[in-house]
Amino acid sequence: MSESRKSRNNQTTEKDKGLHRTTGSGSKKILKNPVHSIPARINILFFVIFALFVVLIGRLYYMQILHPSYYAQKNAGTASNVKIITGAPRGNIYDATGKPLAVTTPEEAVDFTRGQNATAPEMRAVADKLSTVLSITIDAGTLTKRDKIDYYLADQKNLDKIANSLTKAETTDKDGNELDASATYAIEVKKVTDNDIAFNDQQLFAAKLFKEMNSTSVFNTTTIATGNITAEQQATIAEQEGSLPGISVATSWTRTDSQNSLTNILGNVTSQKQGIPADMLDTYLKKGYQRNDRVGVGFIEQGYDQYLQGTHQISKVEIDKSGNVTGTKVTQKGKQGDDLKLTINLAFQEGVDNIVKSQLDNLIATGHGDYNTGAYAVVLDSKTGAVLALSGFSRDPKTGEISSDTNGTFQSAFTPGSVVKMGTLTAGWDAGAISGNQVQDDQAIVLPGTKYTSWWGSPSPLPITAVQALEYSSNTYMIQVALKMLGEPYIPNMTLSTTNRVKVYDELRKAYASYGLGTSTGFDIPGESTGIVNPTNYSGTTIANLLLESFGQYDNYTPLQLAVYGATIANNGKRISPHIVQGIYDSNSTGGIGQLVKTIQPKTMDTVNITPANLNVLQQGMYEVVHGTDAYTTGGKMGQAANTQISISAKTGTSENEVRLPNGTIADLTANNVVAYAPSENPQIAIGVVIPNNTEPNVDSGTDANQLITTSIVNLYQQMYKFK
Repeated sequence: MSESRKSRNNQTTEKDKGLHRTTGSGSKKILKNPVHSIPARINILFFVIFALFVVLIGRLYYMQILHPSYYAQKNAGTASNVKIITGAPRGNIYDATGKPLAVTTPEEAVDFTRGQNATAPEMRAVADKLSTVLSITIDAGTLTKRDKIDYYLADQKNLDKIANSLTKAETTDKDGNELDASATYAIEVKKVTDNDIAFNDQQLFAAKLFKEMNSTSVFNTTTIATGNITAEQQATIAEQEGSLPGISVATSWTRTDSQNSLTNILGNVTSQKQGIPADMLDTYLKKGYQRNDRVGVGFIEQGYDQYLQGTHQISKVEIDKSGNVTGTKVTQKGKQGDDLKLTINLAFQEGVDNIVKSQLDNLIATGHGDYNTGAYAVVLDSKTGAVLALSGFSRDPKTGEISSDTNGTFQSAFTPGSVVKMGTLTAGWDAGAISGNQVQDDQAIVLPGTKYTSWWGSPSPLPITAVQALEYSSNTYMIQVALKMLGEPYIPNMTLSTTNRVKVYDELRKAYASYGLGTSTGFDIPGESTGIVNPTNYSGTTIANLLLESFGQYDNYTPLQLAVYGATIANNGKRISPHIVQGIYDSNSTGGIGQLVKTIQPKTMDTVNITPANLNVLQQGMYEVVHGTDAYTTGGKMGQAANTQISISAKTGTSENEVRLPNGTIADLTANNVVAYAPSENPQIAIGVVIPNNTEPNVDSGTDANQLITTSIVNLYQQMYKFK
């Protein structure tokens, strides 16, 4: 026996004697009752162990005998039973006649559910085997060079070959320490050559499948392939389920939009991989959506997503104790989303498009549209707010190229011009500045450094009523209304105070907003512009701007807002929000639209503060704009055009805009606009027309495209639907 082992044995012997030990000073400490203290401690220990066993047995009895179902349910949410929630096929979108605009088409798919122990080599083996079962024409996504390298290195033989080729210098840091697995793999990736990943079609398809599988997080399910998967291929996958862990046959869907002028207003739908966009995530999760749900982005698809989305399918993924997927079972069958029927008849929409485009082409051909930037028209049901047409074309003045711009009807804002004058009169009445059909002189307004005259250049003051101010489109009548609202009635060469400037701005804009100008119209899809309302409370905004505001030369509004404005006057001051969806319908498995689920009801947004008598002044003025016989009447082309069968009430507007031309010169260009409704005696439709940036048209040249568009739309409606 060695000396050291003897020493340890001697130490143990002395310790076991338990009779005394040596203190630091060499004296001995005597222990009291050493024999009796040990059994007492053992008894306490036995008692504690016995008590713990009693508690354990009681707990097991409670779990397995008294409440087994509760704990079975709790267990279902653990790794042995994972719940997977997937979106259902999306509902379809149809026009007012049932013509499909956006359609969901079911298609066969292969899903992969990743277990917690799935390794890259195992997933590659599954991808390789699955690629021999499926057709390589099936879409499984695109591949990058890195995707190919990852697939290549997922083969253990390939990984070993690359790993063995690395030098010690490549696998260690500057201090000689071995790199971690991630850093080493990055080195190995760089060592793979182009020849190594020169795959044939079969290998490329397998690499695509592997990419989708490898990007799936643990206990989640991803569609890895979609397309024409035959019944024979589905049966083969089912038969080989044991050698294809995590693979199952499922159903996916594709979204197809018909190509027409309404396509852009439909919006888009995300893919399963995109899921919910980051900026919408919190909102959708609070509504019960899943992160990978395919959702609508923009316009109708987004605005009505809650109906189009459908009911989620819930599947239980069964996982064994080792973390391997053993199968899936549907516990809640999904239901396809509801369908939408729009208020727009595609045939009427296309008819309005043809009218707008034809008049735009004619405007350019006659030399008044060299710098034109487009043409827009909106048609509403004036009683319900239903959108009947949204027609828009944008034009590049540099190239002359014209393209569809339907969304510009509610997203682009333009200077309205004199169409706002009904709103100005409303503000004047509300402020007590004028009363009823008050007479004022149409006269030159001369202020220090500024002069405003009538467009017809009357040399002497002309007494006119409010109705005539609309018929003749008198700017100076409206300026005098604004001056009286300031508390400063017009006197030639008067100096204006700025005391009430902001107050009058607010009064004018409040009146305009009650008609839908410069505010949200309540359009039932996202993306609407509220127009451009210029600031009023900074030093750069002057009294001159306020006077310009009174006849529509300052703030900007959308064509949709102009149509709502016209509909509000036609509807006796009640402003109804425009809506493009007519109703929600059940999905029909046999094709077409199912049963009606919900009708979109008209929604009143505001009621104009106006008396019936004053409202009559506005309506009479708009009637005279078209039907007046005076030489100064401004909208006669809407009453004189061929085939005009229906009485139209309207207000024209010509706004001016200084634009720098390509040659560097400054030109005054005009926007030619219209707000209208028809028939005058029983309004059923309202129209807003905007044609921006034209050279001043000659009234006798036949280039009053804004008026001709309005008349043609009324005639088209009469031809297709007949006014009641």
